[in-house]
Amino acid sequence: MTAKLIDGKKLAAHIRQECAGRVRALAQKGVVPGLAVILVGDDPASAVYVGNKIRACEAVGIRSFTDRLPSSITNDELLARIEELNADETVHGILVQLPLPAHIDMDRVLETIAVDKDVDGFHLYNVGGLVTGNTVFSPCTPYGVVKLLESENIPIEGQNVVVVGASNIVGKPMALMLMARDATVSICHAKTRDLAQYTILADILVVAAGVPNLILPQMVKTGAVVIDVGINRLPDGRITGDVDFEGVRWRASAITPVPGGVGPMTVTMLLENTIKSAERVAGIDPGAREILSSAA
Repeated sequence: MTAKLIDGKKLAAHIRQECAGRVRALAQKGVVPGLAVILVGDDPASAVYVGNKIRACEAVGIRSFTDRLPSSITNDELLARIEELNADETVHGILVQLPLPAHIDMDRVLETIAVDKDVDGFHLYNVGGLVTGNTVFSPCTPYGVVKLLESENIPIEGQNVVVVGASNIVGKPMALMLMARDATVSICHAKTRDLAQYTILADILVVAAGVPNLILPQMVKTGAVVIDVGINRLPDGRITGDVDFEGVRWRASAITPVPGGVGPMTVTMLLENTIKSAERVAGIDPGAREILSSAA
């Protein structure tokens, strides 16, 4: 068996075409979707990620800009800038690039972003909303994984799913989103004993541990669907995932590559969330919930 390649680049390109059409429709109503990206400090990797997001926005017609702030900025100064963006009616999405300098209170920063502009889906209201299926924005990476599964008509309901990695950004929201679709979900993490005894039972295996080649062929059930969220740079400069791709592809029925799998979908879901926010403002989404002022 050779696994079918789940092409994230191809799906992302298709969704971005749809995004461009929605931006044009908004323009007819006099609304231009706006995304503000806050970059604190001069971390090279963060700068690359921000650049990718800005270029993706420009490609579909979203107005975007980067606030480059010094690493010496104080908590109060950063929170004040976020409040300014919250009040700016031309800004529909606010993204704070992580990680932040050690002296910055990340939780306070994320909770200060207005819920209806939290296009990363990291605000406590949005995270908590995943439990009830009532979130305003879903976190971009788990959202992208769900879109990949749906695009391949891979059933989720009733499937045994194992999520490797329990981060607040990917693992935990991923599990909640799959549970909401009636999957039976197990979460494994750094303290899990005998990881293979769990992964071998998975119909769908989502790996987001940040450990190169953590998942070996003998840990994967024949015919499983494998979603590799990991992005790791090896000493020789190569990019690899958390899954031994060359080995596992001979056991799985479908697998995402790294790069070219989940990564392009993460950025694309950021565009989707930003446009969705602008559509709410323009009244294009009549089914949108009113955001409670107490949650902002």
